Amino acid sequence: MINKQRLIRLTQELIRIDSQNPPGNEEKICGFVEKYLKRLGLKVEVYAFKKGRPNILACLKGANAGHTLLITPHLDTVPSGKNWNLDPFGALIRKGKIYGLGATDCKCNLAVSLEVINSLVEEKQILDYNLLLAATSDEECGSDLGLIPLLKKGILKPDAALVLDADDFVVVVAQKGLLHIKVKISGKKAHGAYPWRGINAIDIALEILRDLKARKFQYKKNKYLRPPTMNIGTIRGGDKVNVVSDWCEFELDFRFLPGTRAEDLIGRLKRIIVKHAKKFKIEIEGIQNHYQIDPRHPLVKGFVSALEDFKIKPQISGSEGATTITFFQDQGIPAIASGFGSEGCAHAIDEYVKIGNLHKGALVLERFLKNYHPARS
Repeated sequence: MINKQRLIRLTQELIRIDSQNPPGNEEKICGFVEKYLKRLGLKVEVYAFKKGRPNILACLKGANAGHTLLITPHLDTVPSGKNWNLDPFGALIRKGKIYGLGATDCKCNLAVSLEVINSLVEEKQILDYNLLLAATSDEECGSDLGLIPLLKKGILKPDAALVLDADDFVVVVAQKGLLHIKVKISGKKAHGAYPWRGINAIDIALEILRDLKARKFQYKKNKYLRPPTMNIGTIRGGDKVNVVSDWCEFELDFRFLPGTRAEDLIGRLKRIIVKHAKKFKIEIEGIQNHYQIDPRHPLVKGFVSALEDFKIKPQISGSEGATTITFFQDQGIPAIASGFGSEGCAHAIDEYVKIGNLHKGALVLERFLKNYHPARS
């Protein structure tokens, strides 16, 4: 049985452990989770791809060892910054909310996962499959030390996955793709009083950006996602006010829909650049594919059913931002995302999670796990 007070205390304990990334060191929180799971009698393994950056895996054996369902929250948080009005590691309870860094993103989901496993062990519940928990590092900086190598190296090979890293019980079935690009423009330096003697790289960059912003995306509409976007994230150039700039660089953030390829966006960008610049360089800083799973998939239907059992109206939606859900697609593993944080609190000053969300989240997750049948997936 889910123990609400135990869950609250557990959430507070996790918040009080500093796991900010950067700088990135999840050893202490990993040690806490490892001890907690071993006390429950689970087989626990720790994998680290860099010193101080461990990932913890635990398996609750079920009746059907031939099928594994993964649930995965993450261990790290963003940095707290300097503008908090409360102690970011205080885990203060006020008016039905627990305040602290990572309360919503993602320690509430980690706490719910641990409490649900605790409840299943106490009840001596034998699930119809192996339940695997992966609490991972480095999610806030790209997962290169966490979920990505765990999947690529075949350490994690589940048949299906539930990513626990969302707010207010939404069920994420689609996600935009991400493309981060840096463009470097070269010009010719000259004295600022004689600009005609040089080639101003900043002027060229502005023409390129103006052209880019004037072009409309061609895309297939998606009922779960907003239209595609392009954001000019940074721009730098020039050495001094009275010198014609011979260099300028800018970074672009593209978010694109299922049906669009990153390669097509890169090609479009190149065609615009060559119209304006003779010397340039494009650096790909990051690509993450878009994702979509059929909302009729048993994984989706099973989680929706658990929500409805507790009178929670299912919100099947898409994610505008990048989450780890696409990493499963790369390995051919069906996945959805959900979670129990409070909307608008992730990465925010005075972050909190509603205690009501915590308790209902644990009830929903436990019901989903008990009713999940791999044969239907």
